[in-house]
Amino acid sequence: AAQGGSAMTGTRTALRVSRMALVAMVALFFSLIALGNLTDYGSNFAFVTHVLSMDDTFRSEALMLRAVTSPVLHHAAYTLIIGWQLGTALLCWWGLARLWRAADAFHAAKGVAVYGLTAGVLLYGVGFLTVGGEWFAMWQSVSWNGQNNAHIFFMLGAVALLHLSGPEA
Repeated sequence: AAQGGSAMTGTRTALRVSRMALVAMVALFFSLIALGNLTDYGSNFAFVTHVLSMDDTFRSEALMLRAVTSPVLHHAAYTLIIGWQLGTALLCWWGLARLWRAADAFHAAKGVAVYGLTAGVLLYGVGFLTVGGEWFAMWQSVSWNGQNNAHIFFMLGAVALLHLSGPEA
């Protein structure tokens, strides 16, 4: 029985380390994305501008009513995206710190990390796949279609969220 308990403790430790590693991965990922957007503002700002303007879509009259062509709104949207990325990174780092210190209260300490991972999943699931991809018809663009990357980024956070949310052994 003692050996079985030891195996259970080893498995629980391995799962906790794995869960913390995935939270750290997402925290680092969002930190680097936000840093890149802040230090090279123009590169991804061009992406946001083209997607919102819908200037590289099929230009259907019914869809073009959705286009946003105001540079002020482009900057506002991009600022919101960067702020969301920073917030996601901070929540994930904070959540990781809580998990690291948790010991016996690991499950109870998951909340902040769950919020951070959920924020990241929502940014790419709602912001890029739904709003950008469908409302602004990004899927129609040959040059400014970020859906493949958005799917990858969505899954990165979703897998970490699912793993973290699993029950304790």
